[in-house]
Amino acid sequence: MAAEPWQTAEIPGPKKALVVTKPEVVATMIKKAKHPILIVGHKAVETELEKKKLIDYMIELAKKAEIPVVATAHIISEFHKRKYKPAGFLPAVDIGNRLVDAEWAGIDGKGPHDLALFVGLPYHMEWVILSGLKHFAPNLKTVTLDNVYHPHASWSFPNTSVKDWVENLKVIIEKFEEGGK
Repeated sequence: MAAEPWQTAEIPGPKKALVVTKPEVVATMIKKAKHPILIVGHKAVETELEKKKLIDYMIELAKKAEIPVVATAHIISEFHKRKYKPAGFLPAVDIGNRLVDAEWAGIDGKGPHDLALFVGLPYHMEWVILSGLKHFAPNLKTVTLDNVYHPHASWSFPNTSVKDWVENLKVIIEKFEEGGK
């Protein structure tokens, strides 16, 4: 299945993200990853999905899948308000730079990350970060959990409705209720 960038003027080059057509694929990728990481941007606090904020879905996923979370921008306090302590907080561009560094021991000191999940960043910023990772972090797989297609990721959902987005997130989370990581 082909997909086009949400921001149509952007030209990603010949190598584009594979389209996630089934959310179970994302759950399987997380389960197979040795050291995944979840990067959550400020839009996760601003985005409401079925009377629940996107950040709440991400906290639920992080807890059930046992994924360390990096809070970007100023949203560390939003995690703390929800009684959740992220593994760290860094500016989004800084976490992108660290993921490129093969010597970085990871946000939790347990070694380099092999899978990075992104959600809630401004589209143009995520575009640039993912482009850098695509070119300079060849051993890192990237997945976007947003409802817009990000061609620089390894895997991305297509441009989709909010309703379908919520369903995708619920399916991913449910896969960890069935048996954990």
